[in-house]
Amino acid sequence: MLNISLEKVCFFIAKAREFDINADAVNADSSGGPAGDRAGDRADHQEPAAHSDYPNDPTYEELFSFLSDLNRTEQVDLVALTWLGRGDFDKGEWEDIVAQAKDAHNNRTPQYLLGMPLLGDYLEEGCAQLGLDCAEFQENRL
Repeated sequence: MLNISLEKVCFFIAKAREFDINADAVNADSSGGPAGDRAGDRADHQEPAAHSDYPNDPTYEELFSFLSDLNRTEQVDLVALTWLGRGDFDKGEWEDIVAQAKDAHNNRTPQYLLGMPLLGDYLEEGCAQLGLDCAEFQENRL
């Protein structure tokens, strides 16, 4: 069903949560700025995150590099999983979700994903809806 390995998805979920924690910490220490905008924007539409928004955030750099190294099909699956987990679609629409993610794919897909608050949660929920679980990979990381 997925064209990206579950191991990659689970790694990305863990790093996305780490990134959210870092962004929330920056937001708590400042009165605004890019991290604050990202953390506070819970609407469906968000501005893509840019490198310049997180100039000294190694987690952002790691996530951006990870996403950029994925092939188009793997990026599409991450977007589709995110949309599924966010509740935009249900499991029975998986093929339609993937088709729409393919249509939406462009060279800013990494920024789009990194600009999404709760990304790790959405991906985990999308996996759960497809009967996939990251527990095995989390245990191996400990």
